Amino acid sequence: MIRLTVEEENLLSIYNTGSKRELIENVNAALPFMDGDIRELAVRALQKIDALTEAEYAELAISAAEDE
Repeated sequence: MIRLTVEEENLLSIYNTGSKRELIENVNAALPFMDGDIRELAVRALQKIDALTEAEYAELAISAAEDE
């Protein structure tokens, strides 16, 4: 199983609409509008998500970190 950083998880939570395919499509659509560090973060997170099987993705809980 992959390990997402807090930053990766927060970024992915913005674009997560339920399925792995939709998440990848949403992030890829947003990439041209992202700058430097955020783009690198998104690409790294996409590589991790793309490597998952559908079953592994279904077990992954992608949600934004709570403010304390």
